[in-house]
Amino acid sequence: MLRLTGLPLQIIAVLAAVAVFAATMWLWPRFGGRSWRSWLGRIGAFLATQLAVLVAMGLIANGYFGFYSSWSDLLGSDGKPGTVVDHQPNAAVAVMGEQKVFSAQGSARERSGLIQQVDVNGKGSGLSSEAFVYLPPQYFQPEYARHAFPMALVLAGYPGSAEKLISLMQYPASTLRAIEEKKLPPTVLVLMRPTIAGNRDTECVDVPGGPQVETFFTSDLPKALAGTYRLADDPGSRAVIGNSTGGYCALKFALRRPDAYRSAISLSGYYTAPIDQTTGDLFGGDPRLKQENDLLWRLRNQPAAPVSLLLATSYDENNYQETQAMVGAFRAPTRLSTITLDTGGHNFHTWTREIPPALEWLGQHLTVPQEA
Repeated sequence: MLRLTGLPLQIIAVLAAVAVFAATMWLWPRFGGRSWRSWLGRIGAFLATQLAVLVAMGLIANGYFGFYSSWSDLLGSDGKPGTVVDHQPNAAVAVMGEQKVFSAQGSARERSGLIQQVDVNGKGSGLSSEAFVYLPPQYFQPEYARHAFPMALVLAGYPGSAEKLISLMQYPASTLRAIEEKKLPPTVLVLMRPTIAGNRDTECVDVPGGPQVETFFTSDLPKALAGTYRLADDPGSRAVIGNSTGGYCALKFALRRPDAYRSAISLSGYYTAPIDQTTGDLFGGDPRLKQENDLLWRLRNQPAAPVSLLLATSYDENNYQETQAMVGAFRAPTRLSTITLDTGGHNFHTWTREIPPALEWLGQHLTVPQEA
């Protein structure tokens, strides 16, 4: 079956749209006249052409933005039955698969690193989620055998997919390049969606009486990964990066939980959680809780957190003015930096331009441990 996000399906859809349009132009003279058959023929041809074009455009947009990663995701079904995997008792992280990362030097994991697909079980929140863990080549090199590594959690937007962080935004490849250029210390990436409670957009909030998403990311996840990988337990060695919704979550985790993450990077992120039909009631009608999740309010009214923040925007972005307000509101010991592009929108093309300088910035703010 053709993959929903695959190029072959997009090509077929485009060719089908072109064929339907050509057929419509060829048959249109036959639909002349005022009979009901002529009217139905014109209406049918018009609708078929519009539908074919919309389907093609929708598939291309979905392949680019990663709104739905599979047919079951699109249809809201559970897909095929799952595969039984046996785990160790009380295991917090289960490795489900591996894939290689390629660089100019070759494909060995000691040269390029390795991506592992894992399931993370959060004991405190009761939530679990799939993640992709990129282990840099140094993780497998003998001279680093006793070293603990810094970690960067990378979050997609909503509805987004973790796979697009690898294939389209190329975080592992960009990270490897930054490490090779000595701009970033060898760092473990954890790539995830911020949506771990079904398809609900929780905005990474601990919802009263609902999913405890902030607890999962700020408490459960670091503990689970530290029990599986050689990661440093210093919050200064942990960072979180995100685009759009993921950017909002990244900043919030650092500002609300500096004991979990001391550095945060937001690419086109916003600064307060929206409330709509995808989120539902995130705050249980509690205005205080809503206020505490407003990042600009936190900078202005809460004690300054000892964290480093990087905000990426452009003069064309909807968040540009709010980003300037954030810049004007922060106080020491919070450190805040920005990337402002001349042009750029809320899309992958813009974010891939911001990732290399963001990783270089991260290399200047992560605490680098020596030995485990």
